[in-house]
Amino acid sequence: MRFTLPPLLCVVFPLCSFAAQKADVVIYGGSSGGITAAIQTARMGKTAILIEPSRFLGGLTTGGLGATDIGNKKAIGGLSLDFYVAIRDYYHKPENWKQETRDLYFTTRTRSSGKEDAQWTFEPKAASAVYDAMLAGVKDRVTIVFGERLDLKHGVKKTGAKITEIVMESGKSFAAEMYIDASYEGDLMAKAGVGYHVGREANNVYGESINGVQTEGAKHHQFNQQVDPYVRKGDPTSGLLPGINPSGPGEEFSGDRKIQAYNFRMCTTDVPENRRDWEKPAHYDPQWFELALRNAEAGDTRVSWNPVSMPNRKTDTNNNFAISSDFIGMNWDYPEADYPTRERIWKDHEDWQKGLFWTMANSPRVPETLRNSYRKFGLAKDEFTDNGNWPRQLYVREARRMIGDYVMAEKNCKRTEIVEDSVGMGAYNMDSHHVQRYVSKEGFVRNEGDIQIGTKPYPISFRSIRPKAAECTNLLVPVCLSASHIAYGSIRMEPVFMVMGQSAATAAVQAIEQKTTIQAINLEKLKTRLLADKQVLDFIPDPTESRAGLNLPGIVVDDSKARIEGFAAEGSSVGGFVGTGYRHDGNADKGHQKVRFTPELASPGRYRVAITYTALGNRAKKVPVVIHHAEGETTVYVNQQETPTGPDGVHVVGTFRFEAGHSSWLEIRNDATTGHVIADAAQWLAQ
Repeated sequence: MRFTLPPLLCVVFPLCSFAAQKADVVIYGGSSGGITAAIQTARMGKTAILIEPSRFLGGLTTGGLGATDIGNKKAIGGLSLDFYVAIRDYYHKPENWKQETRDLYFTTRTRSSGKEDAQWTFEPKAASAVYDAMLAGVKDRVTIVFGERLDLKHGVKKTGAKITEIVMESGKSFAAEMYIDASYEGDLMAKAGVGYHVGREANNVYGESINGVQTEGAKHHQFNQQVDPYVRKGDPTSGLLPGINPSGPGEEFSGDRKIQAYNFRMCTTDVPENRRDWEKPAHYDPQWFELALRNAEAGDTRVSWNPVSMPNRKTDTNNNFAISSDFIGMNWDYPEADYPTRERIWKDHEDWQKGLFWTMANSPRVPETLRNSYRKFGLAKDEFTDNGNWPRQLYVREARRMIGDYVMAEKNCKRTEIVEDSVGMGAYNMDSHHVQRYVSKEGFVRNEGDIQIGTKPYPISFRSIRPKAAECTNLLVPVCLSASHIAYGSIRMEPVFMVMGQSAATAAVQAIEQKTTIQAINLEKLKTRLLADKQVLDFIPDPTESRAGLNLPGIVVDDSKARIEGFAAEGSSVGGFVGTGYRHDGNADKGHQKVRFTPELASPGRYRVAITYTALGNRAKKVPVVIHHAEGETTVYVNQQETPTGPDGVHVVGTFRFEAGHSSWLEIRNDATTGHVIADAAQWLAQ
């Protein structure tokens, strides 16, 4: 395939000399974390320069990721929470509803009631409007510079361990007392001489269990058919189809330099007058899509995308199943690459994603029902109007990760080790997308690297967002922070980057005021200011409370207290669950996984029985739920793609007579299901 440069990356100008533009704090990267860092700097009475290499602000938050990933929302405070409150206020204005009403959205297309203090789903242009308004409030102290990229050869000047100036490719330079690298790539951090890691660590590096190469545990978004990987079917001498690693996955749990897949979070719609049909890319190469076609022909009729409903009949569309928008294995060089190489990789991903969706919507080799499901949606014409309706930000899920004085790891996400110098919290799953494709010993293609393991909300160390003193004394890194691969998979969420950006700016300003290095600031004063700004530094969640504020009456048995066979995967990415998350079957091992909920009933009688689950398009439509009651057993089937419509957001499975004690139970199974089966909680309510 031939590639052209993405239109949003700036043109390289001849290097020339300029007087340095000065501020108290210079922030490189206009991501969500960069924006909150700039606002916080200004609110603390200092000046900031916010440098964004492209022509737009907000990173993934304004770039298509409108289905906020966080887990327990109580972990979010400060400016991050202010953003989501402002999103709620934006959608309280009738003029911002074009393709549907507010009531219709909240009653038919989301589990939320719309009555929360904040709103967590939004259109890209809504996010841009909110950020613009937030920045307008500090315009006297924040200077925004667009279209300037760090000179990767001579871009950082230091005196000892202190940065004195950073230089752009154009020759423009910027000077400050403190610097913040809020980019997804960590270029400023790297060029400042700060140690970092790229790829996956072996499990033994930080005493982890789910880092490194993952073949046995990679059951999510996996092939469910036997798909031939060779150019000529059955002929290994013909070579492998594109995108398959001929070297194999590597030793289980070993480290490597490979990173989880990237994609674009597309904003699509099913409204015909606002829908742009899928278009064939100019440099379409059919070889790249042969694997997807063979997979469909083999019988995988799953819709390989995950369109989460956004306001105005739009979606945030993410990767799903075996072959989807993730361009697996094609991003390994990105973190440390020069700009032309990154531009090529960026365009590769765009061509892949556009080509895949055009193929699935148009190829006669795709079953008609599957083709029609792709044709129903298309890019929203009123989003990204300056970029052909295509997202302006590649989802760089992981690039460089700093190695600081403290490395966040699996033990922190599981709260087996709790730091005392918290600057904010993480709460999402430990989540890695697939890293590579390989050929199994049976001769079929497999994906490797996807891991989804639940966490408990946990504090993030201040030492993980600043370098070691010997390396740099006036830099903070709130995005490419110090964490292992699997811990970063939990931390790497846009709301957390906002939290970290604000905390980084708070620390930077205090270092200026205290006339000291970032490593030597007074931690008690830092904590006091963070709390004053309503940052959440730690809490232990109520195990019976859902992320959406659901507090069910009656007798409720959470998955944490159930008897589980299989269902090893834990999730918290979709709101509306009881406790800290839910279990799912990984869409694998059908007929061999089940979760049994057993209540302790104080008295006999008739009880209404219900289950909770998080509805989504990748869920199973016919989930068997077996109720063991006083008169025998009853099996009902639940479509988990449909939002529960019962009281308090539950799905009622029936009313039955039960004996006292714990002889009764409810069991969720995955027999003969297609799609992910969710097991969250069961409720018994006396009638």
